[in-house]
Amino acid sequence: MAEQETNEMSFLEHLEELRWHIVRSFIAIAVVGVAAFLYKDILFDTIIFGPSNPDFFTNRLLCRAADLYNLPALCINQSKISFQNILMSGQFTTHIKVSFIAGLVAAFPYVFWEFWRFIKPALLQEEQKHSRGAIFFASILFSVGILFAYYIICPLSIQFLSNYQVSDKVDNILNLGSYISTISSIVLAGGVIFELPILIYFLARVGIVTSTSLKKYRKHSIIASLLLAAIITPPDVISQILVCVPLIILYEAGIIIAKRIEKKRAKAELEVYK
Repeated sequence: MAEQETNEMSFLEHLEELRWHIVRSFIAIAVVGVAAFLYKDILFDTIIFGPSNPDFFTNRLLCRAADLYNLPALCINQSKISFQNILMSGQFTTHIKVSFIAGLVAAFPYVFWEFWRFIKPALLQEEQKHSRGAIFFASILFSVGILFAYYIICPLSIQFLSNYQVSDKVDNILNLGSYISTISSIVLAGGVIFELPILIYFLARVGIVTSTSLKKYRKHSIIASLLLAAIITPPDVISQILVCVPLIILYEAGIIIAKRIEKKRAKAELEVYK
């Protein structure tokens, strides 16, 4: 049914088509999630708790830099962090939740492909031609965002939040659910944020945004980037800058993308009038 022309399908047929794309996406997420559930040690000890361990790649790299440049503050997450679970079913439900998130992250290229198959028939042939590689680039950007958040933002967030104290009389004993929620939100936010150029590409293709309008609101985008960085990161300047800078770069990349689309459109219109 995905190959049918949009104008030949009724509204209910579109809903039925969408339903099956969603069902297949959930099946893919479930399959990967079950695999992640079975490999509990790798999922938790290596991946989830990795950024909190002293031997984590980023932590080791920063400690080497601290020794090299005599800056002890750079050496982070060197103390063992204790986690606690206060709910009877807390660890089991956390295991299921994390497995689902892992399935979503790993199956993202397939999920995006499913929704792309649903949207693609509604595009004109010329639009489909210019949209080639959308799945590849969306998957690459999502993966880069995930890795950036995991290897850069997460260790810094853990260092700041686990050591912050309102008083010496209060010890930090981290709740397992709170830790998982923090790591998950940071990583997923990183993946979504890095999709900004893809979003701008499609908005520019349909004429909703232009390079001129993006330039006009450049200052507003910087403020929005700062606010978004403040929301998804701990309240320390370094983490906020590390998130804000890529956002600004991605926005500038979006301007370049929009400008290229406008040039191609102008060229195509010129050829039509010749």
